[in-house]
Amino acid sequence: MLPLYKKYGRTVFDIALLVLTVYVIMYGFSQLYHVAAPVFLSFIVYWMIEPLAKFLHRKGLPKTLGAAISVLLFLALIVAAFFGVGLIIISQISNLQDNFPVYIEMIQREFTNLVLFIQDKSDALPDGVMEKANDYFATLTGFLSKWVTSGAQFVVGFLSSFSSFITNFGIAIILAFFLSIEIESWRKFARAKTPKTLKLAIEFMRNHVFKTIRSYLKAQLIMMLITFVLIYAGLLILGTSNAFTIAAVCAVFDLVPLLGVPVVFIPWIVYLFIIGNSSLAIGLIVILAVTMLTRQLLEPKISGNSIGVSSAYLMLSFMLISLSIFGLAGVVLSPVLLILLKELLQQGYLQKWIHLPKDEFESSPLVMDPPVNKASSSSAESTVHRPIPAKDHEDSAK
Repeated sequence: MLPLYKKYGRTVFDIALLVLTVYVIMYGFSQLYHVAAPVFLSFIVYWMIEPLAKFLHRKGLPKTLGAAISVLLFLALIVAAFFGVGLIIISQISNLQDNFPVYIEMIQREFTNLVLFIQDKSDALPDGVMEKANDYFATLTGFLSKWVTSGAQFVVGFLSSFSSFITNFGIAIILAFFLSIEIESWRKFARAKTPKTLKLAIEFMRNHVFKTIRSYLKAQLIMMLITFVLIYAGLLILGTSNAFTIAAVCAVFDLVPLLGVPVVFIPWIVYLFIIGNSSLAIGLIVILAVTMLTRQLLEPKISGNSIGVSSAYLMLSFMLISLSIFGLAGVVLSPVLLILLKELLQQGYLQKWIHLPKDEFESSPLVMDPPVNKASSSSAESTVHRPIPAKDHEDSAK
C-alpha cells in the first residue's frame, strides 16, 4: 500500500484541496446570503432593470430618471403578476368551496360502501386477519397524521420565509435603483482595486460559466413550457375544469427536482379511483405517462446540451450529493458547480491544478478529447489513399 500512497499522494492532496475550496466558498456564500440577502437579490433586480435604464440613458434621459422609470415598470409588472395570480387563486378557492360539500359526500359514500363490503366479507376471513388489518390501519393512520403535521409545519415555515423574502426583495429593489445609478463609479473602483488573480477569475466566470448558466435557465424554461402545453392540451381533451391553472401549477412543480408533475397528479388519480371516476383517472395516467416520457427523452438533449453535460445520471447524482451537503441551496447551485467543473476541465485548469502520476494513464482523464470531424477525416483519407494518375507522374518527372 505504501507505493500506492506515494504514487497518488499528491493527486489526492490536490483533489482534496480543490474540494475544500469549493466547499468553503459555497458555505461562505450560504452564510452571507442569510446575513445580506437583499444585497444578493439586488444584483438580480439590477440585471433585470439595467437594460431599459441603459436604453433610456442612451436616448438622452438622465441615468437617475431612466433607472427610476425602469424600476417603476418592474414594480408594475411584479404587482400585475401577483394580482393575476391572486385572482386565479381566489377563484379556485371559491370554486373549491362551492364544490367541497359534494366532494365530501362522494368520499363518505365510497367509504361507507367499502366498510359494508368489508363487514360482509369479514365473516369468511380466517381468525386474526381483521385484527392485523386494524393494526395496519392504525399504523397507516399514524403515518398520515405525522405526514399532515409535517406538511403543516412546512407550510408555516414556507409562509414565514416567503414573507421575509418579500421584505428582502423590496429592499433589493431600492438597492438595485442606487446600484444602477452608481454602477460606473463602482466599476472604476473595481478595475483599480481588484487583484489581477480575482480579475482573471471573474473574467473566466463571465465568459464561460455565466454564459452557460443563461443557456441552462433558457433550457429549463423551454422544458417548463413543454410540460405546460402537454398537460394543458391533455386536460382540455379530457374536459376537466381549471385546466389552465392545473397546467401552470404542474409546470412550476416541474422545476422542483425529485418532485415534479407526479406530486400533483398522483393524489388526484388516487382520489378519482376512490370516488369511482376511473375513466378520468385513466386519462390522467395517460397524460402523466406522456409528459414524463417526453421529459425524459427531451431533458438530456435540451438541458444537457445547454450545459455541455448530456448524462442524466451524472446530473441527477451531482444534484443529490449537493442536496445532501448544502440542502435546498445545493440543489439550486448544483448546475452552477457542474458547469464550473466542466469549464475548468475544458479550459485545462484541472490539468494544471491536479498532478497525476507519470506513466499511469494512456490518456489523461483531465484532458477532454476534441470531437472528431468525420467529414474532414474522410476527405483526408481520400486524399492520402487516392492513386496518382500516370499523366501526373510524367508531369512531375518533367
